[in-house]
Amino acid sequence: MRVKICGITQPEQSLAIAALGATALGFICVPTSPRYVTIAQIQAAIGLIPENIDKIGVFANTTIAEITRTVQKSGLTGVQLHGDETPEFCQQLRQSLSQVEIIKALRVRSLEHLQTTIHYTDYVDTLLLDAYHPQQLGGTGQTLDWHQLNQQFNPSLPWFLAGGLTPDNILTALSQIKPNGIDLSSGVEHSPGNKDLDKVALLFQKLGN
Repeated sequence: MRVKICGITQPEQSLAIAALGATALGFICVPTSPRYVTIAQIQAAIGLIPENIDKIGVFANTTIAEITRTVQKSGLTGVQLHGDETPEFCQQLRQSLSQVEIIKALRVRSLEHLQTTIHYTDYVDTLLLDAYHPQQLGGTGQTLDWHQLNQQFNPSLPWFLAGGLTPDNILTALSQIKPNGIDLSSGVEHSPGNKDLDKVALLFQKLGN
């Protein structure tokens, strides 16, 4: 199972988190986010971590030109779209970045909202389900209804479960639902962007890595 730790801001923490067992690191490329990092900061972090670790840039309602520029300059291997991007936007981004993983995040308002995922399956590689919050794009600490999700969500693509996951609730979540990956941010932090390495270590201890 893929394990993505998102909202990395400190290069030395990226190295430590990769060493603990993360398979992917997420870097927030949204200027309004408290976890925002610049291209230079991403480059500094990526320069420290092994090649086999996925490096995912998180964007929201950004232009294709800006996403492409950031990916090419920073060395990101994946793009996570966390805003209101349409399937058509994803298709155009795929044409611009054919070698990069595209993840479409959906902030789930309701179980009916899950049905919109089928519109993206031809244009992205991976889906991510996060809890909806009216003011925040992610890192809210709010969880989804895992049991209901398990009954009603069976996508044709690999997918990440996000939304309020912590070392304390991860085994409960995974006992109810079987995602291809998990994505944690606020659940392993001291404060936004400052990861708690003890919590990250506890997460991998719980997962048995």
